[in-house]
Amino acid sequence: MISKLRTALLPALLLSSSLAVAVPVSWTDWTSAPTATSVLGSLAVGATTVGVTYSGAYSLAQTSGGTNYWGEGSPAPYTGSSLVDNAPPDSDIIQLSTGGLKTISFSQPVLDPLIALVSWNSNTVDFGVPIQILSFGPGHWGSGTPVINPTGTGFFGSGEVHGVIRLPGSYSSISFTDSSENWHGITVGVVGLGNGNAVSEPASLALLGLGLAGLGALRKRRAT
Repeated sequence: MISKLRTALLPALLLSSSLAVAVPVSWTDWTSAPTATSVLGSLAVGATTVGVTYSGAYSLAQTSGGTNYWGEGSPAPYTGSSLVDNAPPDSDIIQLSTGGLKTISFSQPVLDPLIALVSWNSNTVDFGVPIQILSFGPGHWGSGTPVINPTGTGFFGSGEVHGVIRLPGSYSSISFTDSSENWHGITVGVVGLGNGNAVSEPASLALLGLGLAGLGALRKRRAT
């Protein structure tokens, strides 16, 4: 009986392992900055184009040329995770200075949005939902360490933080608050399309937990 259950659970366990493998990330192509509080762009997710809108204060948006802040650092702070296959391309970036509420909206739900950071120094950030620090390291302006807050929904930038954070789940929009700083940069990417329902943990961990729980329950039943 145990062997049959193991056979039945094997696909789920294999899937949980495969979800931990690095996949190509679709990073936003920022295309225009029509107002002082909005920047527009798009994500190419397979054959689907997803519109992206940034809303909030910003100092400058690079939409066609400029300094490539994503190409520096050794090891690169944006591909230091086993889950991220590629860093943000070219020079597209939204440069921030004034703190406050920022919102990034998608024209349709996306899966596991990623936030790439440049130079978040002594900055207090909160997304209001659980986040994961995927990678960080030396970048364009030096190096620093993100310190997760007690609720797990944000971080404090100890030094010049360059890296990638993830919001596990499916989102139509994400919002965060940051504190004022002279200069810090951001862009957003995704690993696929979502269903609009945010989840509380990565699917890989949920599947793995389900499989292990099933095996444990069967062993307990057999022992009694």
